[in-house]
Amino acid sequence: MYRFLLTPRWWGINVFVLLAIPFCIFMGSWQLGRFEDRVQDHRSASEQSTQDKQAAARPLDSLLPVDKETSGDRATATGRYGKQLLVPDRELDGKRGFYVVTMLRTDSGKALPVVRGWLPGDASAAKAPAAPAGEVTVTGALQASENADSNGVNAAGGLPAGQLGMISAASLVNLVPYDVYDAWITLDKADAGMKAVPAVEPQGSGLDLKAFQNLGYTGEWFVFGGFVVFMWFRLLRREAEFARDAALGLDPEGNELNPKDEDKGPNADQNPDGSGTADANPTGAGRVPTA
Repeated sequence: MYRFLLTPRWWGINVFVLLAIPFCIFMGSWQLGRFEDRVQDHRSASEQSTQDKQAAARPLDSLLPVDKETSGDRATATGRYGKQLLVPDRELDGKRGFYVVTMLRTDSGKALPVVRGWLPGDASAAKAPAAPAGEVTVTGALQASENADSNGVNAAGGLPAGQLGMISAASLVNLVPYDVYDAWITLDKADAGMKAVPAVEPQGSGLDLKAFQNLGYTGEWFVFGGFVVFMWFRLLRREAEFARDAALGLDPEGNELNPKDEDKGPNADQNPDGSGTADANPTGAGRVPTA
């Protein structure tokens, strides 16, 4: 009954199934591994953030360039404050406000963007307190330059003078007349009545949408593998039923085939010339004559 498995059609089906199942298992396992890696990165970043808050501050140059290991570390730098800028539409504790960023010109000749604090409401230079004069030493959490994918960033542009949408060397190059570090820091303690801006975890280390997409893809690949197995068994069962019905002399709809009925043509009850119904007694024997 299962000899149909040796036909070329079923050879193709079987080869496809044998290749599809391990492929689905591999892809599902890979996506699950990606999700677990992101969970581990998130856990490590959280632990690192707690340690960074307790660790002693280190010189800025010793922590550059900023990566996942140094992002959030406490850094210290000395210089003089220069140009001040505002970053609008930033939320803190569920409220809308703006960052106050002041460029710290260091002895190296480069300037470091320093987020001195956050204020509620619309960005206004009149609200932002002036930076301290003279040489200062700042201490805060080191952060990588923002990009278009960073949370809260306004990459559309078109902001008023004295404002910027993202804190990065690329966005500051045309706003200040000196070189800028490809990093910034947010002060541990905000200046002059402002709220301190907490450090953010480095990109790719949190349980963001991509992490849950990996988890969703994991389920999809395993479901697809199960669907392949289900369809193979369904096709096998259907083909076996057809083979059994053929062996029993049944048509595909389960009706019994009658060889005698097949021999009788559609005009079996007609006269040889095709007209009328054939006479059951062609000799006329046994008829009663009529007057």
